[in-house]
Amino acid sequence: MNPASPDFHRCVWAGIDPLNVAYHDSEWGRPVYDERNLFEALTLEGAQAGLSWLTILRKREGYRSAFAGFDPERVARFGEQEFESLLTNPGIVRHRGKVESTITNARLILDLRQQGTPFSELVWEAVNGEPKINHWRRLSEIPGSTAESDDLSKRLKRLGFRFVGPTTCYAFMQAAGLVNDHEIHCFCHPTRAGA
Repeated sequence: MNPASPDFHRCVWAGIDPLNVAYHDSEWGRPVYDERNLFEALTLEGAQAGLSWLTILRKREGYRSAFAGFDPERVARFGEQEFESLLTNPGIVRHRGKVESTITNARLILDLRQQGTPFSELVWEAVNGEPKINHWRRLSEIPGSTAESDDLSKRLKRLGFRFVGPTTCYAFMQAAGLVNDHEIHCFCHPTRAGA
């Protein structure tokens, strides 16, 4: 759809920052099944807690560099030396708990894999394997969490995952396309895509 068209609309939250607009237009709400990309989304949503999403987007390349391209096998091997180095890395949010959680979560993703349950499979069970398409008219209608995100949060916490509260899990579900929360007038909403 042509952005110059009077019928062109995108979600209000995308704003005008080019980085945020590009993220909205090409990533947010699109289904993700790849383990590495899911690990990245979970990490970045956890890192956002207490911060703006734009702050995290601006540090995204720093995160990719610092956390080995979000390769769970490499991150799981991080020891004390790597951990201490991360705490001084200006390219990421230098929060001890958030850094620890990323390493812990990588190890748990590997544990799941070894037990025969891919992380992708575990995550997508939250929506029975099918993206949930919502039909919100405005940003204020979109919930901060849902029964599905509550359940996913509880399941991940039981397994030992960290920074996975219900709100973070819902933001993760939105980012990874488990739910499509584009407003119905947005050109990315499935009812308008291709219009």
